[in-house]
Amino acid sequence: MPPSSTARARATVFAPRLAALLDDHLGRDVFRLEPDTVGVAGHEVADRILAARRATETERPTFKPLHGRSITRTEASTVTRTIGNDVRDALARPLPENVDLAGPWPLTGHLFLRDLILGQDPYRLRLLMSRTLELTPKLTWSVIAAGAALPGWPRPDARFTGLADRAARTRGYQERRYVMGLYRRAAAPVCFTVSTLVANALWLGFPFDDGTPDRNIVLESLRLLPPSWNILRNASPEYPAIDGRIGERDDVLLLPLLSHGDPALWDEPEAFRPERWDRLDPDTTPGYLPFGHSSERCWGRHMVMPLAELLLGLIRGSGLVVDPGQRVGRVPLLGLLGVEEVRLTRPR
Repeated sequence: MPPSSTARARATVFAPRLAALLDDHLGRDVFRLEPDTVGVAGHEVADRILAARRATETERPTFKPLHGRSITRTEASTVTRTIGNDVRDALARPLPENVDLAGPWPLTGHLFLRDLILGQDPYRLRLLMSRTLELTPKLTWSVIAAGAALPGWPRPDARFTGLADRAARTRGYQERRYVMGLYRRAAAPVCFTVSTLVANALWLGFPFDDGTPDRNIVLESLRLLPPSWNILRNASPEYPAIDGRIGERDDVLLLPLLSHGDPALWDEPEAFRPERWDRLDPDTTPGYLPFGHSSERCWGRHMVMPLAELLLGLIRGSGLVVDPGQRVGRVPLLGLLGVEEVRLTRPR
C-alpha cells in the first residue's frame, strides 16, 4: 500500500553531491564521474564487474590493513564469526525490561545495541563504540593507543563477549593496539549500521501498516537508503574488457544508491512499498545490492537483519511515534548513508 499521508509529509534532503548524483545519473548504466573514476549503476555491468574478481584487502571496508598490518581473509572470517556468535548469544538472552527507545535516532538505537551485545565487556573496549570517535580517525587511534597503554589490562572473563575475550588474551602494547582496532572494526559497524537502518525505516515509512512484516520494512529501507551506497573497485585489467567506457587506469565506483532507484528495475521506485518484498527475493533481485554481490556477500548481513527486525518490533510495540513536528530529514555525505537524526517521541 502507498505510504501514509504522514510519511509523505516528510522530506528527505540529500547532501548536494548525493543530490547531484541522483539528478544527473539516475537511470544511466556507465558514466564518468572524475577523470580517473567511472560510475556504474547498470545492474548487468555491475554484475560482471563484481564477479570478475574478489575484493582486495584495501577494498574491503571493515578489514582493510590495520596499523599497517594486513588482515587475512581467514582472520577476517574468524573475527566475523566471533561477533556473529556474540550477537546470537545476545538475542538468546531475555531482553531488558522497560526499554525506553524514545529520543534521537540512530544514536538511541546505537546505545541500546552496544549495551545489549557488549554490555559486560571492559569499559576501555566498550568506549570504542562511541559515535564521537567517528569525527576523525586520529581521535579513534588516540583512544586506542591510550587504552592499550593503560595499566590493568582486562583478564579473560566468562561474562565477556568472544570478541572481548580474544582481546583479553593478548599480550604486549602493539598486539593490544591491534586487537582494540579489530574490536572496533568488527563491533562498531554492527551497532552503527543497524541503528542507522532502523532510523531510515522510521523516517521513510512510519506509521507502518499493522500487517506489514518487519523484514519487508527493513528490505525496503535498504533499497531506498542503502547504508553502503557505493562499492569501490580499484583499476583492474578485467574491467575494460567488460565495458569499453572503462579505461585501464580507471577506478570503478558501483552505485547501489542509483540501481536501487532505477525506474527500469522497480515499480514506483521513489515510493516506500514494503509489500513489494512479498514476491521479490532480495538475494536474486537484479540491481539490489545492500549487502554486496552474490559472489561476495557482506559477512555481517546475518547479524544486521535479525537485529534490525528486533529493534523495529520493539518500537512498533512501544507506542512511540516519529515526532510529528519533524518535517525534514537530512542525509549527509558519509560512508554510512542515513538520515542524520530522527526523533522518536511519545504521542501527545
